[in-house]
Amino acid sequence: MNRSILCALTLIAVIACCVESALPADQGARFRVATFQSDVTLPLGDRLYSFPLETVEHPLLAKGVVLDDGGKRYVLCAVDWCTLRNATHRRFQTKIAAAAGAEPSCVAVHCVHQHTAPSFDGSAQELLEKQKDPPAFRNLKSVEEITDRLAAAVKESLGGLEPFDTVGLGRAKVDRVAAIRRVFTPEGKLLTRWSACRDPKLRAMPEGPIDPFLKTITLARGDKPIVRMHYYTTHPQTFYRDGRASYDFPGMARERLQKEEGVFQIYFTGCAGDVTAGKYNEGTPECRAALAERLYAGMKAAIAATRPAPMDRLEWRTTPVQFTPRTDGKRDPEKNRATLEDAGKISEELSEEQREKERERIAEARIGAAGRLACYERLQEPIEFSSVRIGPARVVHLPGEPLIAFQHYAQGLLPDEFVAVAGYGLGTPGYVCPEKAFEEGGYEPSASAVVPESERLVNGAIRELLGVE
Repeated sequence: MNRSILCALTLIAVIACCVESALPADQGARFRVATFQSDVTLPLGDRLYSFPLETVEHPLLAKGVVLDDGGKRYVLCAVDWCTLRNATHRRFQTKIAAAAGAEPSCVAVHCVHQHTAPSFDGSAQELLEKQKDPPAFRNLKSVEEITDRLAAAVKESLGGLEPFDTVGLGRAKVDRVAAIRRVFTPEGKLLTRWSACRDPKLRAMPEGPIDPFLKTITLARGDKPIVRMHYYTTHPQTFYRDGRASYDFPGMARERLQKEEGVFQIYFTGCAGDVTAGKYNEGTPECRAALAERLYAGMKAAIAATRPAPMDRLEWRTTPVQFTPRTDGKRDPEKNRATLEDAGKISEELSEEQREKERERIAEARIGAAGRLACYERLQEPIEFSSVRIGPARVVHLPGEPLIAFQHYAQGLLPDEFVAVAGYGLGTPGYVCPEKAFEEGGYEPSASAVVPESERLVNGAIRELLGVE
């Protein structure tokens, strides 16, 4: 053979070998996924809300996936916390992004929203620490340590990025778990059916306009599932304020399924602002076990109903929304600033017991004012909404505590497609309500940090994220 031809053939073989080694094992699968998990439980003694953490029944977990399309990376993360507001949400998002090699705008961090878990606002704590004689509240060092561990878990997961070529879509009806919280009597009176309800008349009233379906997205390589992401809509709360950390019934169902199936499981809560388990929960351990069992059965049924589809696209969309903050009543920023700055003077004529109660009252007032002021200041800037399309599956990511009407709206735009919704992203807006809810009154609109006209903005963002005119 001619020497020059032999050299050319050798060079071609070397190049081919280099190209082959640069490709994934299955000759260039475009899409890859990695799973990560980290313990995000606060240290004992840190405050969950206004009271300290005394015992850990279940470790609180952050669970998520890194998605890689060969050019960019995206992260979906569900955290067993109640709310992440302002600087704390930003801390989670930016550290995860840096660890994953992703842009912060391509990282969706959502709370599962258990109430046996922290509700944390680092910006409020920073405001408190600037004041004279600030009341003790949050431990920012704990958040730094927790987010450092989470970032390390995300970074470590990248070594396990593996190709996936199939997206499984499944859904199933969940029996006797969720019911609407805003209950109207035949006379039109609005009643509140809380997460733990012992009123037999309230419990007997209909479930109302919930979304009864649990939706499951499975990412797989061929017929081998790698991760399942479950989306269901109800407050994941059976009890509250007893000093324990627990991932409550959604975590119980999720972790049981992962142990039994050997497949990584993630759970996201949808637009559950006005949906609870109160119709089926009296706040007892027996009720919690029954709810976990029924949710587990719904997950199993959604998996059984899953139908595979080829993985052909990974698309991420974002859109900014500029909310208008409320300034009425307790949300007046100037009054909150004055309360925050007022350390108070306690009369020497009071008894020691009375003085202690007065100190507690002043501290709680300042803490509340700091939280409202921090949210007001954050709402001066747009909040970024996002969505991801994974093959035929679409997921919309919403901030705050959106009411179920927004989930119905999103799914109604594309009734023939698979649309899931995750609520409880950045917690700053509080309850996100349709304008009608403000007219009706009740708890949810009273706890909203944004004006009634926000419904138009949110619906417009959902349309843009789903690409619907």
